This record gives sequence, structure tokens and C-alpha cells, in this order.
Amino acid sequence: MGARKVSRRRILKGSAALALGAVFASPARAGAPPSVAITRELIEAAKKEAKVVLYSPMDLPVGEKLGRAFEAQYQGIEVQIERAGSERLFQRIEQEFASNIHAADVVNSADASHFIPWKQNGWLAPFVSEDVAKYFPPEYRDPDGMFATSRIWLSSIAYNTSLVKSADDAPKSFADLLDPKWAGKMVKGHPAYSGTIMTTTFQLVRELGWDYFAKLSKQRVMQVQSSTDPPKKLALGERAVMADGNEYNVVLLKEAGQPVEPVYPAEGTPTISGPTAIFVTAPHPNAARLFQAWLHTRETQQFFTDFTAQYSVHPQVQAKPGRRKISDIKLMKEDPAGVEKMAEEIKTRYARLFRV
Repeated sequence: MGARKVSRRRILKGSAALALGAVFASPARAGAPPSVAITRELIEAAKKEAKVVLYSPMDLPVGEKLGRAFEAQYQGIEVQIERAGSERLFQRIEQEFASNIHAADVVNSADASHFIPWKQNGWLAPFVSEDVAKYFPPEYRDPDGMFATSRIWLSSIAYNTSLVKSADDAPKSFADLLDPKWAGKMVKGHPAYSGTIMTTTFQLVRELGWDYFAKLSKQRVMQVQSSTDPPKKLALGERAVMADGNEYNVVLLKEAGQPVEPVYPAEGTPTISGPTAIFVTAPHPNAARLFQAWLHTRETQQFFTDFTAQYSVHPQVQAKPGRRKISDIKLMKEDPAGVEKMAEEIKTRYARLFRV
């Protein structure tokens, strides 16, 4: 793909009129599609197509394990995963539609605001699985059946326990990151690449203002792309503190014995939803429906959360023993419509402040 930048304003085509409540928090509409169960007929139709193509920002090892689990359950269907940062995927998808290229069946994003223009442009196919219809709260499913939230995760602070000797010395809030003692010792992701960091940046701007980022930019912060990169830099000891990044990667690294510790900031922890949808132009539509239905079953959601340390909105999914429950964490509120409106401003102002 070329380096041409795609403006959400250009793609949106009037979708600013879609308020957040109308997109995410309304009850299912009368014209919404009926729920679909995983039937023998759907499985056989999917096996004839033999493949499903998923575009997703999730870590490749995570996506690959998820794909292998699906392939093991439905032998004969291959899962092909195209992985990139959500903001890059957003540009790629617009470019493909503009060129009449339709390679993707299913899309997952770490920036829920992407689904606003995709829905408005008529690019998504209505599909509601049985589990989504029965169990998913209205705020985590589209009222017209165009997408459903597959996972929730957090963007936290964290520190290297070998470089920061005690919890008392570690930062406990975003405000603490402005302390001169952390200058040159922090790492963070980039909102122009990562949907997680885009959503995080929006929530922090809303709660703390651009003045916070102006001050943070003077702290000589190491800038990386993906939200998966800061935890890795932290574990390697390249930086002592993570200013933002995936909390779940920190949890998994800690469980693997790495010297890292997550911190849930006093101001609240930014929260990210990852919806999934089927494209109306999916080349393997039945395999796409089967994958979407399978992804949102209790069994898959439990497997996914156990393996990735992310969170599920399926009420039958239980937290893995020893892990912190999301209900025990002070969270910042999500606002995908707000992210959509501010995305270009965030990219521009962030790049100017951090000179990246």
C-alpha cells in the first residue's frame, strides 16, 4: 500500500450525524437481522469456501493461536490473518474499497470509531450470532447488527521492577509521569499507528487536556508505534516506565516471570473496545459468518481472555484466577464518536508536540 494519508473526514460522508448512543447503546432495532446459530448447514457452506481472511491489529501470536483454534474445530477452513496497527488498517481498507479490491472477510479494530464510517458507507454486512443476541449488553453491540465487541482491554502505566526498586517509587498517576525524575526513562506508543493509543490519547486529552501532553513531550519519551511495543521495551529494560500501552501484555509478561508491574492510574485507566464485523463484500461470506459466530461464543471468549489477559463482555466468561477483575479498576469512559471527530486533530497536534 502507498503512503497516501486518508482523512476520516473524507471517508465519513456525513456519518457525523450518527451519535454515539445511536451507534453503540441503542436497543436492537425492529429491522435488525434475526440471530443466527451455528448450524450444520452453516458449517458445510463455510467448509466449501475453505478460507476466512481476518484483518486485525491483535498481536500476531494471539491472532495465530485464535486462528489455529478455529481451524482445529472446523477442519478444512484456513484462517488467514493480515495484521497491522488499526490506524494503518483503516487506511488500507479505504484504499482497497476505492480500488474495488475486496480481500477481507472479517475486520477487528482497536479503534471502535472506525465502525462509524464503515457502517455509514454500507461496507458492513448485518449479522447477529446467537450468543451476541442472548448475552451481549446493548452498549457492546450495534443496534442494526453490523458489529459486536469481541474484546476489551486497557492502556495502563507500568514499570520495570528491576529499574524501579519499589512500588512507592513508581508512578501512581498520569500526573506523576511529569516528574523530572522520569525524563528520558519512559516509552509510549503512537496514535497515528495504533488504535489503542489513538483511543487512549483521546481519553487523556478529554480528562487532562492538551497541556498534559505538552508537558509530557518535554520528558524525552521514547516513541514506538504499536501499543504492544512499550511492554516489550519495558521488559527488556530499555526504559523504566511505560507511559501508555497494552495492560494485557504487561500482565502476560509478569506471569511469564518478567520484571514488570502494571499501574492503574489514579485518574482512571483508558479503556478500549475491539469490535468485529463482516464486510458486505466478503469473498468467503459463510466462513466469515461462522468465524464471527464462533468468536463470540462463551467458549471462545473464555479461551481468548484466558490466553490474552483481555476482558470479555460475555457475562458467562470468568476472570482467570489470580488476575485482577476489570470491575475492580477505575476506568475512563469510552467515546468512539468523540474519537472519530478528534482523530485528525490528535494526529496533527501529537506529531507537532512530540516531533514524530
